[in-house]
Amino acid sequence: MKLLKLVPDNTNLNFMRWRNLALVLSIIATVASLALVGVKGLNLGVDFVGGQMIRATFAKQIDVEQLRNDVEQLSLGEASIQESGGPRSYQVRLPRPEGGEAAANRAASQVRAMLGQKYPGSRVDSVETVSGKVSEELATDGALSIALAMIGIAIYIWFRFEWQFGVGALVTLFHDVSMTLGFFALTQLQVDLNVVAAILTIVGYSLNDTVVIYDRIRENLRKFRKMGIVELLNTSLNETLSRTMVTSLSILLALGVLLIFGPEVIFGLTIAIFLGIFVGTYSSIYISSPILVWLGVKPDSFLRSDDKEEAPAGA
Repeated sequence: MKLLKLVPDNTNLNFMRWRNLALVLSIIATVASLALVGVKGLNLGVDFVGGQMIRATFAKQIDVEQLRNDVEQLSLGEASIQESGGPRSYQVRLPRPEGGEAAANRAASQVRAMLGQKYPGSRVDSVETVSGKVSEELATDGALSIALAMIGIAIYIWFRFEWQFGVGALVTLFHDVSMTLGFFALTQLQVDLNVVAAILTIVGYSLNDTVVIYDRIRENLRKFRKMGIVELLNTSLNETLSRTMVTSLSILLALGVLLIFGPEVIFGLTIAIFLGIFVGTYSSIYISSPILVWLGVKPDSFLRSDDKEEAPAGA
């Protein structure tokens, strides 16, 4: 019985043929993503801005404006209402009331009572309350964790390989994170701590894929001393293509099931990682590898003296 192969043996795809076009498209997409974040901003959740988040499910389709008016008549502050995971599920975000936990509990009880009276059959799924001080600390710590993870990974690859590889990894991670943030700015999906966890997961996945390819490139740099760098990169990418495709598709299948059947509370995390797998796979091929060409990497320049004595002269 023959095993199913997603990628045939001995593929010879010319990935580097499109490297300049990919560079232009990636720059445009990255700038557009950052512009979206700057202009539209991110829909930060209670984790980062503080306040109360009440998730409710209704028995039938409702008028969002009417719901907003009903909530604001409770005099709890300006209400932000957004559909959440389905046509009858909504999240109501309110400012944190003055008076500590007792005031927050009273506000949640008021909203719960109003929903039960004016929207029969509705139910409150969850209530979250975060203070302004805590939310500010969470926002700072979340951004710092992502930045330190990217810098630490770049330094690790720098020492494991060479500085050009470290630069390539850092640019790749910046590209992947920018694309993810741009997606959330465009869709205005809520950004909470789950999304921060997703971004860190994307950084880890992208690193793993990049290191596998970089490791093969380094082997081939020492093995094929006379091969041009573009041809060598194509060879390395083709040799790791099967592993890249199997890994990516396996993760996408699992995430696809979570997107369809998973709970609403992890929707942001799931969609972020799902997008990140696509972006990470693309960037490991068309960002991290071509940047070695633009930084002037050549096989002979990466051979130590012992390598030059032992390495066979490749074609």
